[in-house]
Amino acid sequence: MKFICLGYADMSTFASKSEAEMNALMEQCLKYDDQLRAGGHYVGGEALKAASDAITLRYKDGQVHATDGPFAETKEQLGGILILEADNLQHAVDLMSKHPGVRIGPFEIRPADEVVNALIKERLGL
Repeated sequence: MKFICLGYADMSTFASKSEAEMNALMEQCLKYDDQLRAGGHYVGGEALKAASDAITLRYKDGQVHATDGPFAETKEQLGGILILEADNLQHAVDLMSKHPGVRIGPFEIRPADEVVNALIKERLGL
């Protein structure tokens, strides 16, 4: 089963760490990703730029409206996604609970929607 792991970060945590501390933490995260890959669990992932660089689209009154940045008042912002292959949700939780990134913010773990993803693959001819 595929699980999408959404990694959130409190941006003040980043600001409070030195460059050396951040580099060390990133190296720990990358090493754990290597372990996930070696175990056949790492499917993919992407780091994201700061939420202040984002555009949010909303549909209202028959039109699409774009606003700068995030629309939520929150310290924690989505920092990246990791696509994980696991036996079940508990297995995904077990794997991600060891990820060093959990020290800088929470991970939301959701099962991938295999029905919709199959429709997308079919549409793409994959």
